[in-house]
Amino acid sequence: MSGTNHRIDGKRLWDSLMAMAEIGATPKGGVKRLTLTEVDQRGRQRFAAWCEALGLTMRVDAIGNMFARREGRDPTRLPVLLGSHLDSQPSGGKFDGALGVIAGLEVMRSLNDLGITTEAPIELVNWTDEEGSRFGHSLMGSGAWAGIYPLDKVYGLRDVDGVTVEDALNAIGYKGEAPAAPFPADAYFELHIEQGPILEREARQIGIVTGAQAQVWYDAVVTGQDAHAGTTPPSARRDALVCAARIIDLVDRMMRARGEDGRGTVGQLHVLPNSRNVVPGEVRFSVEFRHPDTAEIDRLAAQSRARPASSPATAARPCS
Repeated sequence: MSGTNHRIDGKRLWDSLMAMAEIGATPKGGVKRLTLTEVDQRGRQRFAAWCEALGLTMRVDAIGNMFARREGRDPTRLPVLLGSHLDSQPSGGKFDGALGVIAGLEVMRSLNDLGITTEAPIELVNWTDEEGSRFGHSLMGSGAWAGIYPLDKVYGLRDVDGVTVEDALNAIGYKGEAPAAPFPADAYFELHIEQGPILEREARQIGIVTGAQAQVWYDAVVTGQDAHAGTTPPSARRDALVCAARIIDLVDRMMRARGEDGRGTVGQLHVLPNSRNVVPGEVRFSVEFRHPDTAEIDRLAAQSRARPASSPATAARPCS
């Protein structure tokens, strides 16, 4: 087999991607497969059925990570891992995450077609909740597996409806018996879409990852005073949403001050009491900064911890 250039079945890969995209399909052509929901369960079940049809051995760990193993010639060799995730953002793309999992599946299928037995075993991985959109904790499954996040803490995380991670795992039947603990591996490969415009803008079809974005997340709360919209004059208002808007503008300016490498996002906003006739009394929102330079993230974090209303970069009027 040395020197032979084998190819996968591109049409089969495409068809499988389209079949997975049917689960949680959205009107705009994307998917909504929030982690540990019934929709995610259906995606997992389809993936498991595909793996079982290939004769792969499936195991699920305590955080719901799925590992499908194809044995190698030498059982003493460390496994080579392939994979990504099947969960998505609320308005996710059909290739985000799924490409890495299903491309790995196509590698397994092609090896079977060609009758090739690799020296080392290969394991295909579907990580639980890489997106972090439901429970507010990205890379949750891989982080728990790696020992970065204590499992008990992860189990206690709640979504906006108060459902815990542990309850959600049990509800869809994916709290597995295998320990969520790292094991030695030879290598890990993950094929992923870029998700941004740079490759397309530069007319390039493929790129090589040279690093990852360091990031910091905050859950911000602005407290003002509920008041009647028709009777409360400007001098008596403590509008939490106006204050939040100034902070959101500050996040954007902090990002843009760092050029094309800067990233600053407020993607989640909850306004209370959320009535058109009431001055908002409380606003809860997310703040996220990313940057490829860890030192720059540390500077952003330090700047963020300062009271936004007292910063020279904010509007002259204080939040209160």
